[in-house]
Amino acid sequence: MTIASRPFENLLLTGAAGALGLVLAAPLRQACQKLVLSDLVGALDARGLVEASPCDLADGSAVMGLMAGIDAVVHFGGVSFEGPFEPILQANIRGVHNLYEAARLNGVRRVVFASSNHVTGCYGIEDRVSATQSARPDGNYAVSKLFGEATAQLYFHRYGIETVSLRIGTATAEPPDRRALSSWLSHADLVRLVLAALTAVDVGALVVYGVSANSQRWYDADAEWARIGYQPQDNAEAYRDRIGHILVSPDPKALPNLLQGGSFLGFGPFGMS
Repeated sequence: MTIASRPFENLLLTGAAGALGLVLAAPLRQACQKLVLSDLVGALDARGLVEASPCDLADGSAVMGLMAGIDAVVHFGGVSFEGPFEPILQANIRGVHNLYEAARLNGVRRVVFASSNHVTGCYGIEDRVSATQSARPDGNYAVSKLFGEATAQLYFHRYGIETVSLRIGTATAEPPDRRALSSWLSHADLVRLVLAALTAVDVGALVVYGVSANSQRWYDADAEWARIGYQPQDNAEAYRDRIGHILVSPDPKALPNLLQGGSFLGFGPFGMS
Protein backbone atom coordinates (compact mmCIF):
# COMPACT_ATOMS: atom_id res chain seq x y z
CA MET A 1 0.00 0.00 0.00
CA THR A 2 1.34 3.46 -0.91
CA ILE A 3 0.80 6.55 1.18
CA ALA A 4 -1.29 8.14 -1.60
CA SER A 5 -3.81 5.27 -1.70
CA ARG A 6 -7.09 5.46 0.22
CA PRO A 7 -8.21 4.14 2.53
CA PHE A 8 -5.36 3.19 4.80
CA GLU A 9 -5.52 -0.27 6.27
CA ASN A 10 -4.40 0.44 9.86
CA LEU A 11 -4.00 3.96 11.21
CA LEU A 12 -2.97 4.91 14.77
CA LEU A 13 -4.17 8.08 16.51
CA THR A 14 -2.30 8.86 19.74
CA GLY A 15 -3.73 11.38 22.17
CA ALA A 16 -7.16 10.12 21.18
CA ALA A 17 -8.78 11.23 24.46
CA GLY A 18 -7.52 14.79 24.12
CA ALA A 19 -9.62 17.68 22.82
CA LEU A 20 -8.12 17.48 19.33
CA GLY A 21 -8.06 13.69 19.27
CA LEU A 22 -11.81 13.74 19.77
CA VAL A 23 -12.18 16.10 16.80
CA LEU A 24 -10.00 13.94 14.55
CA ALA A 25 -11.22 10.43 15.29
CA ALA A 26 -14.33 10.35 13.12
CA PRO A 27 -12.71 11.90 10.00
CA LEU A 28 -9.70 9.61 10.33
CA ARG A 29 -11.96 6.56 10.36
CA GLN A 30 -12.89 7.51 6.80
CA ALA A 31 -9.21 7.39 5.76
CA CYS A 32 -8.51 3.83 6.84
CA GLN A 33 -9.89 0.33 7.23
CA LYS A 34 -9.13 0.32 10.96
CA LEU A 35 -8.40 3.24 13.28
CA VAL A 36 -6.56 2.41 16.51
CA LEU A 37 -7.18 4.96 19.26
CA SER A 38 -4.63 5.30 22.05
CA ASP A 39 -3.99 7.43 25.12
CA LEU A 40 -3.25 6.98 28.81
CA VAL A 41 -5.64 4.60 30.50
CA GLY A 42 -7.09 7.25 32.82
CA ALA A 43 -7.77 9.63 29.97
CA LEU A 44 -9.47 6.92 27.92
CA ASP A 45 -11.60 5.85 30.87
CA ALA A 46 -12.66 9.45 31.51
CA ARG A 47 -13.88 9.73 27.92
CA GLY A 48 -15.53 6.31 27.92
CA LEU A 49 -13.30 5.07 25.09
CA VAL A 50 -13.51 1.45 26.16
CA GLU A 51 -12.37 -0.06 22.83
CA ALA A 52 -9.19 2.02 22.64
CA SER A 53 -5.65 0.75 23.28
CA PRO A 54 -4.14 2.26 26.46
CA CYS A 55 -0.45 3.10 26.21
CA ASP A 56 2.07 5.21 28.11
CA LEU A 57 4.36 6.68 25.46
CA ALA A 58 7.27 6.61 27.91
CA ASP A 59 7.05 2.79 27.96
CA GLY A 60 9.04 1.61 24.96
CA SER A 61 7.77 -1.95 25.07
CA ALA A 62 4.17 -0.80 25.20
CA VAL A 63 4.68 1.54 22.24
CA MET A 64 6.29 -1.29 20.29
CA GLY A 65 3.23 -3.44 20.80
CA LEU A 66 0.88 -0.58 19.96
CA MET A 67 2.64 -0.02 16.61
CA ALA A 68 2.39 -3.60 15.36
CA GLY A 69 0.60 -3.72 12.00
CA ILE A 70 0.21 0.06 11.74
CA ASP A 71 0.62 1.76 8.33
CA ALA A 72 0.65 5.40 9.43
CA VAL A 73 0.47 7.42 12.66
CA VAL A 74 -1.24 10.67 13.59
CA HIS A 75 0.70 11.55 16.72
CA PHE A 76 -1.17 13.93 19.02
CA GLY A 77 -0.19 12.20 22.28
CA GLY A 78 1.87 13.71 25.09
CA VAL A 79 1.84 16.78 27.32
CA SER A 80 0.11 19.61 25.45
CA PHE A 81 0.89 22.61 27.64
CA GLU A 82 3.79 24.44 29.25
CA GLY A 83 4.99 23.15 32.60
CA PRO A 84 7.87 21.53 34.53
CA PHE A 85 10.41 19.61 32.50
CA GLU A 86 10.13 16.09 33.92
CA PRO A 87 6.60 15.21 32.71
CA ILE A 88 7.41 16.77 29.34
CA LEU A 89 10.63 14.76 29.18
CA GLN A 90 8.78 11.49 29.69
CA ALA A 91 5.79 12.07 27.41
CA ASN A 92 7.13 14.36 24.69
CA ILE A 93 10.83 13.51 24.41
CA ARG A 94 11.17 9.92 25.55
CA GLY A 95 7.72 9.25 24.13
CA VAL A 96 8.49 10.57 20.65
CA HIS A 97 11.76 8.63 20.56
CA ASN A 98 9.87 5.45 21.46
CA LEU A 99 7.27 6.17 18.82
CA TYR A 100 9.80 6.61 16.00
CA GLU A 101 11.83 3.57 17.03
CA ALA A 102 8.67 1.48 17.06
CA ALA A 103 7.70 2.96 13.69
CA ARG A 104 11.09 2.01 12.25
CA LEU A 105 10.97 -1.54 13.56
CA ASN A 106 7.38 -2.06 12.42
CA GLY A 107 7.79 -0.61 8.93
CA VAL A 108 5.59 2.47 9.38
CA ARG A 109 6.15 4.89 6.49
CA ARG A 110 4.26 8.06 7.47
CA VAL A 111 3.86 10.09 10.66
CA VAL A 112 1.81 13.24 11.11
CA PHE A 113 3.38 14.87 14.16
CA ALA A 114 1.59 17.50 16.25
CA SER A 115 4.30 20.08 16.75
CA SER A 116 3.42 23.59 17.91
CA ASN A 117 3.49 27.27 17.02
CA HIS A 118 5.29 27.69 20.36
CA VAL A 119 8.48 26.53 18.61
CA THR A 120 8.67 30.14 17.39
CA GLY A 121 6.83 31.67 20.34
CA CYS A 122 9.59 34.14 21.22
CA TYR A 123 9.22 36.05 17.97
CA GLY A 124 7.43 39.36 18.39
CA ILE A 125 3.82 39.90 17.42
CA GLU A 126 4.98 42.23 14.65
CA ASP A 127 7.24 39.56 13.13
CA ARG A 128 6.43 37.42 10.10
CA VAL A 129 7.77 33.88 10.46
CA SER A 130 8.37 30.98 8.08
CA ALA A 131 9.20 27.34 8.71
CA THR A 132 12.74 27.90 7.42
CA GLN A 133 13.61 30.54 10.03
CA SER A 134 15.46 29.80 13.25
CA ALA A 135 13.38 28.50 16.11
CA ARG A 136 12.70 30.68 19.15
CA PRO A 137 11.00 28.31 21.61
CA ASP A 138 9.06 29.86 24.46
CA GLY A 139 9.40 27.08 27.06
CA ASN A 140 9.96 23.44 27.94
CA TYR A 141 6.96 22.31 25.89
CA ALA A 142 8.23 24.13 22.80
CA VAL A 143 11.70 22.61 23.20
CA SER A 144 10.13 19.15 23.31
CA LYS A 145 8.38 19.88 20.02
CA LEU A 146 11.68 20.92 18.48
CA PHE A 147 13.07 17.58 19.60
CA GLY A 148 10.19 15.89 17.82
CA GLU A 149 10.83 17.81 14.61
CA ALA A 150 14.53 16.90 14.77
CA THR A 151 13.67 13.25 15.42
CA ALA A 152 11.45 13.33 12.33
CA GLN A 153 14.43 14.59 10.30
CA LEU A 154 16.66 11.82 11.64
CA TYR A 155 14.19 9.04 10.91
CA PHE A 156 13.52 10.32 7.40
CA HIS A 157 17.12 10.82 6.31
CA ARG A 158 18.38 7.58 7.85
CA TYR A 159 15.38 5.30 7.66
CA GLY A 160 12.97 6.79 5.11
CA ILE A 161 10.02 7.44 7.43
CA GLU A 162 8.21 10.50 6.10
CA THR A 163 6.79 13.06 8.54
CA VAL A 164 4.74 16.21 8.28
CA SER A 165 5.33 18.18 11.48
CA LEU A 166 2.37 20.49 12.06
CA ARG A 167 3.10 23.61 14.09
CA ILE A 168 -0.43 23.80 15.36
CA GLY A 169 -1.85 27.12 16.47
CA THR A 170 -4.80 27.92 18.70
CA ALA A 171 -6.94 24.92 17.76
CA THR A 172 -10.31 25.75 19.31
CA ALA A 173 -13.91 25.84 18.13
CA GLU A 174 -13.74 29.65 18.11
CA PRO A 175 -10.80 32.05 18.60
CA PRO A 176 -10.69 33.13 22.26
CA ASP A 177 -8.70 36.39 22.26
CA ARG A 178 -6.72 38.97 20.25
CA ARG A 179 -3.72 36.65 19.88
CA ALA A 180 -5.91 34.08 18.16
CA LEU A 181 -6.64 36.54 15.33
CA SER A 182 -3.17 35.43 14.17
CA SER A 183 -2.87 31.90 15.57
CA TRP A 184 -6.35 30.34 15.29
CA LEU A 185 -6.88 26.93 13.69
CA SER A 186 -10.55 26.04 13.42
CA HIS A 187 -11.61 22.46 14.06
CA ALA A 188 -12.74 22.10 10.46
CA ASP A 189 -9.39 23.35 9.18
CA LEU A 190 -7.59 21.06 11.63
CA VAL A 191 -9.28 18.10 9.97
CA ARG A 192 -8.40 19.42 6.50
CA LEU A 193 -4.79 19.94 7.60
CA VAL A 194 -4.29 16.50 9.12
CA LEU A 195 -5.89 14.66 6.21
CA ALA A 196 -3.76 16.65 3.76
CA ALA A 197 -0.59 15.87 5.74
CA LEU A 198 -1.53 12.22 5.94
CA THR A 199 -2.17 11.69 2.24
CA ALA A 200 0.22 14.05 0.42
CA VAL A 201 2.99 12.31 -1.50
CA ASP A 202 6.77 12.80 -1.26
CA VAL A 203 6.74 15.06 1.79
CA GLY A 204 10.12 14.00 3.22
CA ALA A 205 10.41 15.62 6.63
CA LEU A 206 8.30 18.73 6.16
CA VAL A 207 7.37 21.41 8.69
CA VAL A 208 4.04 23.17 8.15
CA TYR A 209 2.36 25.88 10.20
CA GLY A 210 -1.13 24.79 11.20
CA VAL A 211 -3.46 27.78 11.26
CA SER A 212 -6.56 28.86 9.42
CA ALA A 213 -6.61 31.45 6.61
CA ASN A 214 -6.41 34.29 9.12
CA SER A 215 -5.93 37.73 7.55
CA GLN A 216 -3.59 38.65 10.42
CA ARG A 217 -1.61 35.39 10.63
CA TRP A 218 2.07 35.59 11.56
CA TYR A 219 3.20 32.80 9.27
CA ASP A 220 4.46 32.63 5.68
CA ALA A 221 3.07 29.16 5.03
CA ASP A 222 1.65 29.22 1.51
CA ALA A 223 4.45 27.15 -0.05
CA GLU A 224 4.14 24.36 2.53
CA TRP A 225 0.35 24.45 2.35
CA ALA A 226 0.50 24.03 -1.42
CA ARG A 227 2.96 21.17 -1.09
CA ILE A 228 0.51 19.09 0.96
CA GLY A 229 -2.65 20.42 -0.66
CA TYR A 230 -4.01 22.15 2.45
CA GLN A 231 -6.65 24.79 1.70
CA PRO A 232 -7.92 26.42 4.91
CA GLN A 233 -11.46 27.76 4.74
CA ASP A 234 -11.90 29.71 7.99
CA ASN A 235 -10.62 33.11 9.10
CA ALA A 236 -10.43 34.49 12.64
CA GLU A 237 -11.14 37.95 11.26
CA ALA A 238 -14.84 37.11 11.40
CA TYR A 239 -14.53 37.23 15.21
CA ARG A 240 -12.55 40.48 15.51
CA ASP A 241 -15.38 42.59 16.92
CA ARG A 242 -16.00 39.98 19.61
CA ILE A 243 -12.41 39.19 20.67
CA GLY A 244 -10.12 41.95 19.39
CA HIS A 245 -10.07 43.71 22.75
CA ILE A 246 -9.29 40.59 24.83
CA LEU A 247 -5.61 40.50 25.84
CA VAL A 248 -3.76 37.38 26.93
CA SER A 249 -2.48 39.22 30.02
CA PRO A 250 -4.07 42.24 31.76
CA ASP A 251 -0.76 44.14 31.39
CA PRO A 252 -0.42 45.29 27.76
CA LYS A 253 3.38 45.43 28.16
CA ALA A 254 3.73 41.89 29.56
CA LEU A 255 5.57 39.32 27.44
CA PRO A 256 2.43 37.26 26.73
CA ASN A 257 1.05 40.27 24.85
CA LEU A 258 4.30 41.20 23.10
CA LEU A 259 5.55 37.81 21.87
CA GLN A 260 3.78 35.24 19.73
CA GLY A 261 3.79 32.53 22.41
CA GLY A 262 1.06 34.27 24.37
CA SER A 263 0.03 32.74 27.68
CA PHE A 264 2.84 30.16 27.67
CA LEU A 265 5.24 33.05 28.32
CA GLY A 266 3.50 33.61 31.64
CA PHE A 267 4.52 30.20 33.03
CA GLY A 268 7.81 29.34 34.72
CA PRO A 269 10.63 29.23 35.39
CA PHE A 270 9.99 25.97 37.22
CA GLY A 271 13.36 25.33 38.85
CA MET A 272 14.94 21.95 39.55
CA SER A 273 12.71 19.02 40.45
